[in-house]
Amino acid sequence: MATNKLNGKRNPWTWIPTLYFAEGLPYVAVMTVAVVMYKKLGLSNADIALYTSWLYLPWVIKPIWSPFIDLIKTKRWWVNSMQTLIAAAFAGVAFFIPTDFYVQVTLAFFWIMAFSSATHDIAADGYYMLALDEGDQSLFVGIRNIFYRFATIFGQGILVMIAGLIETGKLFPSIAADRKIVLSWTICFYLLAGIFIATTIYHRFILPKPESDSPRTDISAKTILKEFVNTFVSFFKKPHMGLILFFLLTYRLGESQLAKIAQPFMLDNGAAGGLDLPTAQVGMFYGTFGVIALLLGGIVSGIVVSKDGFRKWIIPMALMINIPDLLYVLLATLLPNSPVLVALCIILEQFGYGFGFTAYMMFLMFIAQGAQKTSHYAIGTGFMAAGMMIPGMFAGMIQEAIGYPSFFVWVCLCTIPGIIAALLVKKFIPAEYGRKNK
Repeated sequence: MATNKLNGKRNPWTWIPTLYFAEGLPYVAVMTVAVVMYKKLGLSNADIALYTSWLYLPWVIKPIWSPFIDLIKTKRWWVNSMQTLIAAAFAGVAFFIPTDFYVQVTLAFFWIMAFSSATHDIAADGYYMLALDEGDQSLFVGIRNIFYRFATIFGQGILVMIAGLIETGKLFPSIAADRKIVLSWTICFYLLAGIFIATTIYHRFILPKPESDSPRTDISAKTILKEFVNTFVSFFKKPHMGLILFFLLTYRLGESQLAKIAQPFMLDNGAAGGLDLPTAQVGMFYGTFGVIALLLGGIVSGIVVSKDGFRKWIIPMALMINIPDLLYVLLATLLPNSPVLVALCIILEQFGYGFGFTAYMMFLMFIAQGAQKTSHYAIGTGFMAAGMMIPGMFAGMIQEAIGYPSFFVWVCLCTIPGIIAALLVKKFIPAEYGRKNK
């Protein structure tokens, strides 16, 4: 498909991979890379979990401002503007890491990054639907998800590995030993800034300009506010709302806490009850092998749901996302010296997470059905983010109070409400929902 200047079309392969790589990179930097960085810079698990969990807030409340992105400017303008802010935030984090007040200032830049990233998500997904017809939207939905996952692998895998290699002197061996950890993360965030600057410039010229992507001047702010209120009212009038909220807030109750402590556990030394893994190894095991396993789990679950329907698989998915958390109890109790065993446990847990997380996405799509599908789905994702943010805030405090082995037992106990929620909501899910028509 060649460029068509009349209707603003351009070969989707020239911009969809880079757009969704750019959508995933700041999210993984805020949610995962920041955890590893703060751990290596000396923050406690309690502080890390509290500070980084608060960074979920923009994704919790993004349904509040998403209607206004339809009214002001164009989706393309929002994409370019947010990418510029994200690039500046990456550079800001890098610049202030070597300072004595790095915690306060880098968190401020992570907040800018988080709000910009959440806004970018809204604009990019809307732009995707405007720039492509329905056929191309279906064709490229898998491609966009793959490149989003590539961003995850790059962020919490390759980037963390680079930091680890600098830290151990395998890269830039001339750096003084007492400066290596600080400079390793400074270099990594400057690298992220450079990637995002290049991506922003590229998208400034390469993103097509579809005619449908124009400001909605025919709608006033008053109308938007009225529609916004009606959207929330109609969402909370849905049948079984109590069970819906119970599922949204508890399905990942265990995982929300495990995700904040898993990498600090791997990095902590044996005296603190950790596995004492090198930073580069954590990047390889958790950020690369783990993400690939998670992706495979999602693919397999999508296949079985399309064959048999969502209702049949919701309970196995609830078990798959939760039961593998027991592997961390095993690791914390035995503290094995075998990297192969550690890697295998991470792979199995992440495969189960990828397989089980599909149930969450299917449930969000199920409850969003109706005239206001897009808005109701956005509200559901807000509750999903809240279900990760609030428990995650306290995960570090709990771990420091009871130690790693007891903490992972606690995580396993917290999986029980999510399994109960899956049993309860299964009753009102149609047997054919999610099944591909033969």
